[in-house]
Amino acid sequence: MTHELQQIIQAAIQNQESGKKSVLATVVDLEGSSYRKPGVRMLLTDDGTMIGAVSGGCVEKEVLRRAQSVFDTGISKVMVYDGRYRLGCEGSLYILIEPFVVSEVLKETFFRNIEDRNAFEMASFFKKEDDSVGNFGSVVKFSNGKSYNFSDAFNSGALEKDIKVFSQTLPPCFKLLIVGGEHDAVKLCKMAALLGWEVDVVTSMSDPKALSDFPGAKSVIANTPEGFVTDKIDSECSVVLMTHNYAQDLRYLLKLKDCNLSYIGILGSVKRRQQLQNELFEYIEDLDESLLDSIHSPAGLNIGAVTPEEIALSILSEILTVTRDREPFSLKTLNGKLHC
Repeated sequence: MTHELQQIIQAAIQNQESGKKSVLATVVDLEGSSYRKPGVRMLLTDDGTMIGAVSGGCVEKEVLRRAQSVFDTGISKVMVYDGRYRLGCEGSLYILIEPFVVSEVLKETFFRNIEDRNAFEMASFFKKEDDSVGNFGSVVKFSNGKSYNFSDAFNSGALEKDIKVFSQTLPPCFKLLIVGGEHDAVKLCKMAALLGWEVDVVTSMSDPKALSDFPGAKSVIANTPEGFVTDKIDSECSVVLMTHNYAQDLRYLLKLKDCNLSYIGILGSVKRRQQLQNELFEYIEDLDESLLDSIHSPAGLNIGAVTPEEIALSILSEILTVTRDREPFSLKTLNGKLHC
């Protein structure tokens, strides 16, 4: 969700520069099941443009229609969308619609926070009533203690007694670090970027690449394992080693041994994995078993992948199952509700 909010703020800034009004729609409550959960957001522009989504595509036009009064009056409202007879999701969405303005200080603080990879908090204040209009809105609070409203019309210090609040903590954008610069690394980078992940690529000094060689990457640098710095690697980061060089992969793996990673993927065979594990025990006397648990080699789920694109899909799928703590299975075997 962090990368979605980042896209929304970037689009709102462009709207402001073009003289367009923006409105933010946030799902703040849910009764029953729905395609997406409370905390999802979309940006609406007074020319009808929409950035993001609050459902699978069924709700958005209705949100845009009912947002017109917010564009006209500048006063926030709450709408309820009952999907029990219109959607496959059997639930009712409560959606806060509010004016959305990004001040210069909010812009500067937000993007500095993103760059520093700090978590931040969002709180949305609303009434659980359809077509309720009033002093509703959202507040974003950063780790430095500073908090900002999205509209001057919202007064968070003068809330009514029956106001409800939806709160969430948004982590840093999920990052994928790819070590390797071959054709398969390009495919993995491109597909990870489609997921909204922040992608950094490290290539070899002997064959450096440019940012233009990796569509969707945030950065591309040439480095060595000895010069590799791990200070920007955190728990919201996964690493895939795909140098196609055993010695290089091992040296990078040794640099990653103290990082708090849930997933490290390494290309190669089962035999190669066993060799890596044996050498890790030789190089690290007090080897932490959590490091071995985080290593996935050969990287990827067994989905019959053959092409570089399919292999990239299998790796990304495995990263999701590990970081979301899920066991992969076919959804057709599931009993009960899917989106609960």
